[in-house]
Amino acid sequence: MLYLHDVWVNWFEGEENGCNVCPFHEWRKDDGMMLLDQVPVVIVREQAMDYIENTLGELPEDLLKKIENKAFIRKGSKREMMEYCFIASDGNRTMAIETMGYRVAVKKSRIMPQHELIVREMADCHASEPFYFPEMDKKTYSLTEPSPEWMTGLTRKERQLKQLLLLAVDQLIESGNEHELKYWFTEWAPDRYESIRQMEWKEAADQFSKAVTMGWSARHEQVCSQIIKGRPFFEKMYEHEMSFAS
Repeated sequence: MLYLHDVWVNWFEGEENGCNVCPFHEWRKDDGMMLLDQVPVVIVREQAMDYIENTLGELPEDLLKKIENKAFIRKGSKREMMEYCFIASDGNRTMAIETMGYRVAVKKSRIMPQHELIVREMADCHASEPFYFPEMDKKTYSLTEPSPEWMTGLTRKERQLKQLLLLAVDQLIESGNEHELKYWFTEWAPDRYESIRQMEWKEAADQFSKAVTMGWSARHEQVCSQIIKGRPFFEKMYEHEMSFAS
């Protein structure tokens, strides 16, 4: 069994897509990092890593048995056992997993670059484990469940603000208020005022949705800051993200 010791983790809970599990350079002081005293390392195939990183599906029984009760966290002078906690790697990607006693990757974390390097060296020297992972279901994405591709190249702050914008646009569409939808679409694309005014509801909703999913720009941030006004929950999220540097 391979192990790492004294490993800092920053758990992201309930994240299905690995793109939302922030790399070390995006960790924040208020994230609540945790130090693992000992954690087993499992070398897996690329397809298995895809499954671990980008689903919340059940983990193989033989994998869970292999790592059961082999991770520890130190609390004061005591070592506390963790039932199913491990680091998985295919030699390129690395992720720490904590199931909280369940059989799915409830918590996910990246690890520090120096530990990633050690794990890659382990992968170079050890064959991948032949665990069976089921085929991943083809995912459908929406404003409330964004595609990882929509977040490619964005910083943590930009990803969070974009998710907030997408949620606000989704609520706007769900409200069925055509006048308000076209108002915000026009704020997004003022040069298209006349064509937007003549659009059918579905066409306007589809085009606005598609437009905001593409990339990230000053226009995204501006519309995000405006569209969330008067929505206390969204305003709080926006203010929280704006308190951090990019």
